[in-house]
Amino acid sequence: MTLANPVLAETKIKNVIMLIGDGMGPQQMGLLEAYARQAPNSIYKGNPTSLSEITAASTVGLSMHNPADALVVDSAASASQLATGTFSPSEAIGVDARGDAVETVLELAKKEGRATGLVSDTRLTHATPAAFASHQPHRSLENEIAVNMLKSNSVDVMLSGGLRHWVPASVNEKGEAYESVQSMTGDAFSISSKRKDERNLLQEAKDQGYELAFDRKQLSSLEDGRVLGLFSNSGMMDGIVYSQTRNDEARKEPTLKEMTVKAIDLLEQNDKGFFLMVEGGQIDWAGHNNDAGTMLHEMIKFDETIKAVYEWAKGRDDTLVLVTADHETGSFGFSYSAANLPKAKKLPGEVFKGQDYKPMFNFGSVDILDAMYNQKKSFIEIMGEFYQRPAKEQTPGALAEVVNNNSDFDITAEQAANVLAMGENRFRDPEHSYLKDKELPVVKDFSAFYVYGSEIQYNLLGREMAEEQNVVWGTGTHTTTPVVVIAYGNEEAAKAFNGFMHHTDIGQRLKALY
Repeated sequence: MTLANPVLAETKIKNVIMLIGDGMGPQQMGLLEAYARQAPNSIYKGNPTSLSEITAASTVGLSMHNPADALVVDSAASASQLATGTFSPSEAIGVDARGDAVETVLELAKKEGRATGLVSDTRLTHATPAAFASHQPHRSLENEIAVNMLKSNSVDVMLSGGLRHWVPASVNEKGEAYESVQSMTGDAFSISSKRKDERNLLQEAKDQGYELAFDRKQLSSLEDGRVLGLFSNSGMMDGIVYSQTRNDEARKEPTLKEMTVKAIDLLEQNDKGFFLMVEGGQIDWAGHNNDAGTMLHEMIKFDETIKAVYEWAKGRDDTLVLVTADHETGSFGFSYSAANLPKAKKLPGEVFKGQDYKPMFNFGSVDILDAMYNQKKSFIEIMGEFYQRPAKEQTPGALAEVVNNNSDFDITAEQAANVLAMGENRFRDPEHSYLKDKELPVVKDFSAFYVYGSEIQYNLLGREMAEEQNVVWGTGTHTTTPVVVIAYGNEEAAKAFNGFMHHTDIGQRLKALY
């Protein structure tokens, strides 16, 4: 049951910017704040995070996110609930509990003559952006979602990755279709297709009046109009690559911040205002992989985007900025342990004049935060580098070498063997895309909560590092942890988002602003 909020019936807002940190529970927010405030070499250099600044100036609430028929939500149902204001079934896009399509807040804004936009660092057809502009029985139908998005004509600016769902299947044959699409993209990146037909949705978008962009330079040159920007074949750059290249003038791929700023520049030209949803989607991916170093970088990437939006919205009474999450991923946290117990030391205070200071447990050195930031590659890239070696060289010692070259948290060959160990898949389902294999990487506890096939090796790598990081992970999937809701801007509108809510309440209250 959702909560009525009659105040919003009299409050009309010109612009709504919704920032969704996919997988960003309070724990992930705490990771960013711990790094910014406590890391000896923090890039924040004593300055507050933008997340902290906007929170201090906002109304703050909490939100549950369970779907219509279960305890734990996936991104599709969660985003659908935020977008529609109705309970949604698991893994469905833009529908209610019965399976009927429901108008989203983006579609409502478009119907009323406002400009609309979607920005994500995952794929445009991925669950969160899809839920605001399409209606499908399952999130995996990304080819159909792309068609749905284009046919609905409801989104003016679409900036993300995922070109593979927009180009003909024959692209994979490296023939005429491949050359045609590569020419359209300006050879911005390597392309392939996931489509099963010969539809070229890029050309269809162009025919509908969309300007196309495939790299940072092309995007920056656009000054007005409707835009479809697809900047990678699948997901865009991860947080570590972002941190390494964001100041590189030769970088081809735009950052999440750059896409967001351009989207606002284009959308604000509409005199009636706009609705924009921006997703920091790879916080979730790092959480699924139990990859704390990459997750920190993803939070920094998202924080930079929050800063850009906050600076634009300051002093505007006609705008509401909403920062929230769809759910928490990984059940992440720092914890104290029995490993690496602290040594006794002297404290200068009077109370310790006759006694050493020696805590009973290891509460975690702040140096851990710098070491996390120093990670050079994500777990996906680390394991990818390992598997590029000839099969006979794919040994535990070789994996340890790759890991230790890219992380301050060294592992031994014995620990690497734990990552590579395979065993019987007791959850085997021959029809299941992730659970069809007879063997899977061996998880010794809570194995039912590590579901993504061979990708479980990322989780095992995270577990092998966890003791040195003072980190605990509870799952490779999502949790029911309530997420934070930060409402900034028009005071009356922001007040409607305090207290303990459900995502359907958020969706209804956003719709009420129109």
